[in-house]
Amino acid sequence: MSKLYSNEDNYRAYKALIASKYSGKSVSVITTESGKSCPQKFFGHVPALETSNVNLFESNAIAYYLSNAQLRGGNDESLQSQVLQWVSFSSTDLWPAVFAWVLPATGCSNSKQVGINYFLNFILILILMFFSKTLEPAKNQVKNLMKMLNDYLLTRTYLVGERITLADICMAVTLLPLYRYVLEPSIRDQYGNVNRYFMTLINQKQFADVIGKVELCTAVKQVSQKTEAKPKKEKKEPKKEKEVPVEDDAGDDLMPAMPKPKDPFEKFPKGKFDFDDFKRFYSNNPEVKSIPYFWEKFDKENYSIWYCEYKYPQELTKVFMSCNLISGMFQRLDRMRKNAFSSMILFGEDNNSTISGIWVWRGHELAFPLSEDWTIDYESYEWKKLNPDDEKTKLMVNEYFSWEGKFDGKKFNQGKIFK
Repeated sequence: MSKLYSNEDNYRAYKALIASKYSGKSVSVITTESGKSCPQKFFGHVPALETSNVNLFESNAIAYYLSNAQLRGGNDESLQSQVLQWVSFSSTDLWPAVFAWVLPATGCSNSKQVGINYFLNFILILILMFFSKTLEPAKNQVKNLMKMLNDYLLTRTYLVGERITLADICMAVTLLPLYRYVLEPSIRDQYGNVNRYFMTLINQKQFADVIGKVELCTAVKQVSQKTEAKPKKEKKEPKKEKEVPVEDDAGDDLMPAMPKPKDPFEKFPKGKFDFDDFKRFYSNNPEVKSIPYFWEKFDKENYSIWYCEYKYPQELTKVFMSCNLISGMFQRLDRMRKNAFSSMILFGEDNNSTISGIWVWRGHELAFPLSEDWTIDYESYEWKKLNPDDEKTKLMVNEYFSWEGKFDGKKFNQGKIFK
């Protein structure tokens, strides 16, 4: 079994571990502190890989070795070259700027995670101490590259071809610290295509098994470079002077508590429709009872019904990937659950599918622009408000809520409920 030497939660090691999950190659992780406990043959580098026939350092080389043919681009030389192109881009163009932005925002606490050695860590701390005001170039570089990547992903699901490759693994790992620590909603909302791409990847089982659940940045933490004042030497005097108590300045570094975010739906009348009651009834009863119950309780004066359809069916390939789009969307709309209900359905099969759904929420306007946290996915769908008194609407709602019917000739594959 191969041995991977790495310090704990090393972003650069993630690439190798995710690649091994896809290829099925067994890897034993040996936790170390940068150069400490790592064989000298790796020149103090982490991550480092030790196998029966080769020893490697540098994360991209290790990830490439642990990849299978598909991750490397298959048998097509042009695809193989494109994979290497994006691996190089993420490491040499994007990663240095990401590192320069993220590290100061986390107070140097994540330097070990990226796998730098102690000497470089010391140099970086000096740089941060004396040149912390030069972060804007790094931020601008990241934003420019994100804009380019966003444009590239407009008509693409993955960087190379129609399946996940090492290019996507390296890119996702490079983007990960951005999304965790510095890409606040107001910033990342500018890159909807990159958001979709990133969330699709990190929700894959092979990624999640390595990096776990990713909490997106809500606000950049304010990190203070606080220094301890040296105590003054007391002068020996005959008369004892009264000591003046020094106030603890720890409170100066505390950020005021963030106010609890308001519910964006508060501006709409609550009406008579009890969402919690309907959701319980829907969950605990067959559709022959729950759907009539919906129409009996529905408050058309204060609630609305919407139909959505995915704009880019040509991008949908594997069924499981398409399902991940729905799951990712639901996850990012979690705060809507109290005031919304939906049935989203995937129709068709691999390489020939569509996604559409029925949504019900409080109020009569499109809900997603009410909160910047909800705007990541909705622009990928066409939205149409339905008339609840129209028999066509009732038929459509009944079909989508029961997952049975003609669906205008579309073949039902599977559905997901947002409640």
